[in-house]
Amino acid sequence: MNRIPTLSTTLGAALTLSLAALLPGAAQADTDWPARPITLIVPSAAGGAADLTARTFAQYLGAKTGQTVVVEDRPGAGGVVGTQAAKAAKPDGYTFLLSTNSTHAANQYLFKQLPYDAERDFVQVGMFGLFGAVGVVPPDSPYKTVPELVDYARAHPGKVFFGYYSSSSQVPAELFKHRANIDIGGAGYKNITQIITDLRGKQIGFAFVDYLTAMGQIDGKGLVPIAVTGKTRAPMWPDVPTMGDYFPDYVVAGWLGLSAPAGTPMAQVEKMNAHMRAALADPETAAKFRALGLQPESMTQPAFADFVRADAVRWKEWVSVAGIQAQ
Repeated sequence: MNRIPTLSTTLGAALTLSLAALLPGAAQADTDWPARPITLIVPSAAGGAADLTARTFAQYLGAKTGQTVVVEDRPGAGGVVGTQAAKAAKPDGYTFLLSTNSTHAANQYLFKQLPYDAERDFVQVGMFGLFGAVGVVPPDSPYKTVPELVDYARAHPGKVFFGYYSSSSQVPAELFKHRANIDIGGAGYKNITQIITDLRGKQIGFAFVDYLTAMGQIDGKGLVPIAVTGKTRAPMWPDVPTMGDYFPDYVVAGWLGLSAPAGTPMAQVEKMNAHMRAALADPETAAKFRALGLQPESMTQPAFADFVRADAVRWKEWVSVAGIQAQ
């Protein structure tokens, strides 16, 4: 008996044929990635560590793929502006965010109404590296070490001020204030350049700044390093102690990596992760990262996702101990 095709079997056959026609094309598109320019959104100003890290990787990635890699700086609101822009981008594997400990860990505890969820709205791609902050003082400061700063602050309560330019950059000094039990105050600035100017002019007493910003000032003798906030001493200043040398378990470390809008195909995410790990394994590129004050750290995509979740827990504790209220 001949079976009369029903509507359901006809539609099913048509769908099967359609999928069969689409799958080879999809596989080809995946194989060809990237087939057009890639954009790296940096949620901070040009010339900073994040911007220069993105440009270093863009140069490497462009050379390896033959595609243009555009670095788009979108500063503002402690990284929120650029992160929102990345969240809103089409999740097609051609827009990535230069994510940081601020955008993906600290901000959720520093803002009352953060317009994104770092875990829900993004897929974490990979790590570039870790960095600490370095405490710096003017060359003619009355204190040249952390113990001397503590003694001076206790002898002059309420007279010592530190500078910060974002809520997350405020954490190292506030944590120091808490651990040393000293009466010092914070002065907020719009950018780190103003902090350096006022430090050298002795309008403020000290500040914790990123390695890249500090390197030129320290090399030029414009500022003096007194301690770093990383777990280990910085390679460029091997004689400068860590804050942990004075206060056990004091560690405040930052990181730079890549994240992508939620929904980005995992095939593209994994390929980008592979390019990142290859860049870190390339001696010339890794040397460029180190020159920016970054300690290269290669991670698989799942390992980086786990790291970001764990870092959020760390920043929750640091912000709480520092006593910083969400804005």
